[in-house]
Amino acid sequence: MTRLSADKPFLHPDVDLNNVTFGRYCEVGKGSRIGHTHMDDYSYCDRYADIANAQIGKFANIASFTRIGATDHPMERASLHHFLYRSPDYFEGAELDDAFFAQRHARTATIGHDTWIGHNAQIKPEVTVGHGAVVASGSVVTKDVPPYMIVAGIPAKPLRARFPDKVARRMMDLAWWDWDHDRLHASLDDFRTLSAEAFLEKYG
Repeated sequence: MTRLSADKPFLHPDVDLNNVTFGRYCEVGKGSRIGHTHMDDYSYCDRYADIANAQIGKFANIASFTRIGATDHPMERASLHHFLYRSPDYFEGAELDDAFFAQRHARTATIGHDTWIGHNAQIKPEVTVGHGAVVASGSVVTKDVPPYMIVAGIPAKPLRARFPDKVARRMMDLAWWDWDHDRLHASLDDFRTLSAEAFLEKYG
């Protein structure tokens, strides 16, 4: 029997979830915290990932200790502190600042299909990481990443394209990430042995 299931995500110990939905065959690593997020089919995060206010595509590979959609503090106000918006923790009878939380939740980070977010990388709110892109370990991504681009650094900048433009466009047109489970299984040997170009020649 397979370890992962189409019916429910595989959750390792000490996972903290708040308003999270999952696709099929998803996995959440030990100690990870995820809130106000959808994680689509076959995506996973490794240990101690911290993900908030995000849309995670299919087949996303999210390494340990990553931070996606890190929430902001109210820098334009007199204080940055929690007591402004998590007020019931400090004052009897006080209410949460619902408007502030609604603004946070609306600032969605978007991670495309077949992406790789490296160890200890950060993706800021309202940033889109395109399909097939790679974010190098330790990077801080403050701007959108084009599809099939490898970025690195603080702030992250393009390093090189993963594939030539023509190959990247054909891969997105093929959209193999939308194939059903049986077709993925039937094509497993080709995924393992063929180059991207050869794979496209066979299936594109």
